[in-house]
Amino acid sequence: MRIVCIGGGPAGLYLGLLMKRRHPEHVITVVERNKPYDTFGWGVVFSDAMMLAMRVADPESAAEIEDAFNHWDDIELVFKGTRQRTSGHGFIGIGRKHLLNILQRRCEALGVELVFEREVESDLEFPDADLIVACDGVNSRIRARYAEQFQPDMVIRPNRFIWLGTKKAFDAFTFDFQRTEHGWFQAHIYKFDAETSTFIVETTEETYNAHGLGELDQQGSIEFCEKIFAGTLDGAKLLTNARHLRGSAWLNFSRLICGKWSVFNGKSHVVLMGDAAHTAHFAIGSGTKLALDDAIELANQFDRHGHGREGIPTVLEAYEEVRRVDVARIQNAARNAMEWFEVVGRRYADTLEPPQFFYSMLTRSQRISHENLRLRDRTWLEGFERWFAARAGIALKDGERVPPPMLTPHRVRGLSLANRIMVSPMAMYSAQDGLINDFHIAHLGARAMGGAALIFAEMTCVSPDARITPGCLGLWNDAQAEQWRRLVELVHSVGHGKVGIQLGHAGRKGATRVPWEGIDQPLASGDWPLMSASALPYLPNSQLPRAMDRTDMDRVRDDFVAATHRAAAAGVEWLELHCAHGYLLSSFLSPLTNRRTDDYGGSHENRARFPLEVFKAMRAAWPSDRPMSVRLSCHDWTDGGNIPADAAIFAAMFKEAGVDVIDCSSGQVWKEERPIYGRLFQTPFADLIRNEVGIETIAVGAISEADHANSILAAGRADLCAIARPHLADPAWTLHEAARIGITAVSWPKQYLSAKGQYETNLARAAAAAAP
Repeated sequence: MRIVCIGGGPAGLYLGLLMKRRHPEHVITVVERNKPYDTFGWGVVFSDAMMLAMRVADPESAAEIEDAFNHWDDIELVFKGTRQRTSGHGFIGIGRKHLLNILQRRCEALGVELVFEREVESDLEFPDADLIVACDGVNSRIRARYAEQFQPDMVIRPNRFIWLGTKKAFDAFTFDFQRTEHGWFQAHIYKFDAETSTFIVETTEETYNAHGLGELDQQGSIEFCEKIFAGTLDGAKLLTNARHLRGSAWLNFSRLICGKWSVFNGKSHVVLMGDAAHTAHFAIGSGTKLALDDAIELANQFDRHGHGREGIPTVLEAYEEVRRVDVARIQNAARNAMEWFEVVGRRYADTLEPPQFFYSMLTRSQRISHENLRLRDRTWLEGFERWFAARAGIALKDGERVPPPMLTPHRVRGLSLANRIMVSPMAMYSAQDGLINDFHIAHLGARAMGGAALIFAEMTCVSPDARITPGCLGLWNDAQAEQWRRLVELVHSVGHGKVGIQLGHAGRKGATRVPWEGIDQPLASGDWPLMSASALPYLPNSQLPRAMDRTDMDRVRDDFVAATHRAAAAGVEWLELHCAHGYLLSSFLSPLTNRRTDDYGGSHENRARFPLEVFKAMRAAWPSDRPMSVRLSCHDWTDGGNIPADAAIFAAMFKEAGVDVIDCSSGQVWKEERPIYGRLFQTPFADLIRNEVGIETIAVGAISEADHANSILAAGRADLCAIARPHLADPAWTLHEAARIGITAVSWPKQYLSAKGQYETNLARAAAAAAP
């Protein structure tokens, strides 16, 4: 085949040498517009896994690259006058120029033609090529020519950064955060040879403008950064890559995703590779890894399907299918890390203490978790856990095992919780006339014995017409209140758990069948009239609700207050108001479901007016020493709906009204929603509200193991974790997860103590058998 790689970076060079090595008959040309030594960037970071793949792909170049590597294990944080360090992270780095020179020499040795200082305007300049590989960077001209087919999605991120270097070798991957009168700057610093380090300086657009950095020339920017980071530089000067345009500019990162990676131009197949196809923020240092992995996979697919012209479409399709999965995984991690640095000044730097700030930074991508940190640096993590436990009021004796964050106590108002785990409210749809029955006693009693500190029943409705289904719990009469008293007494009798109740009104989502008979489907008979913020049905075939008038509001508010009095009299210890998931109060908050033009629609203040009125009336009726929370849908997951920034506005309003905690859920407001699911997918909402609004939060959603909960709590992303479906599968989730991570100093119900030792022993045996 005749192959042309447009762009002489790592992707194009590595593909060229791999294809020539495996099939010498190929005629391969790599075309680069710059001179051989002109390259943007200073050093690149590799992982052990990347080097393993390169050793397999081409042992000769891998050996030379490894000989040039610099190794280090530590990460150091410079923050608020402190220096903190943790080890065991295993970085390897090499100068980008050195890497390219090694690949260039290897290409030449194999017979790949290298053409420098040629500007390629179009892929049609190579009409005899069977395959054109567009690896010409994030601003790819080839991709732009076929934008309709490639479907690029480019987002320019808000932070500014400048890519510099310094003749000082740092012995750790160093992050330095410095506050100025206009905001925070952060430096990402890592060495790549014996005497040189990359030094990337980053800040927000607002801080960049306030300091007038756009008006400074190159030398002015360098001197400004040298002044800010003088302590870390310790006399060393910052250097710029002046031979490359991007080496002296303050840039915005461009996040790129493409809908398709290959096209046929009528004569040649054209495929994207490296930054032309996708980008990953430098906060996790994976750009070069992605480019090299692309090259390896494309070469591997030719090996699988044949090196002939006729197989190219099959090869390109398989290449994209395989690489898209890995790229998405790394881009997700990079997005998390990137967003952490974008908000660090307003969200973390002024709210978290240095130890917790360091932990939050280490886990910013969500690829590194609590137990992963233990594997990397047990001593450092146990020191952090000791700090966290002390903040929770735990006095530890010398040599005593430090409890992980999820097992530390927590106090809200006058209520002390034994740990940070709660059983999330989950509708069971098994009541008759709103009454707790034997099922609920068995269901919640089992979870009360399972170790969680706070046991929530399902959303409990404040009137018969507030129910979602005929099977919903209620608290509108004294008979129901008496059964709640029975439940509270049971929970208290079997363990340390406290009882929470979530009061709500279904609104336009009411009068439906129980889910196993047709989720969200209207009742065939026996329904009741519905009301909502506006007269909009939930489904096309749902009952049309009436828009509430002031008389309706007065009655609903009074129903919530009456249920609040009953809950307090029954001994319930925590009260939550349900303002999420498209139910009645949620329908006021979302612009999708609130089309009102009166004082209850339009602005955030108007949309929150009635939910706040209900909350304030409930707070006045609820004992002052008992906490109250509000559950919000922090993202409507569809155009025109609420986004996390809106949720933060509402959270601030509820905070001012006296809410203690915001329970951060999302969605279920609009049937055509498109949620982005994934591990801990709602935790960022809890993080945002906790650290920007300044109120305690509950994280909920796809939290399925102790490692998840500990990572969330330790990083200060939430104060409590609500565990839902895992508690349905395992009523003793908290006890079992504690045992799984080796914590034995937990109380089991006395009736079950004989099983505790056996369970822990079996786990220890299984772990020993699985160990390498």
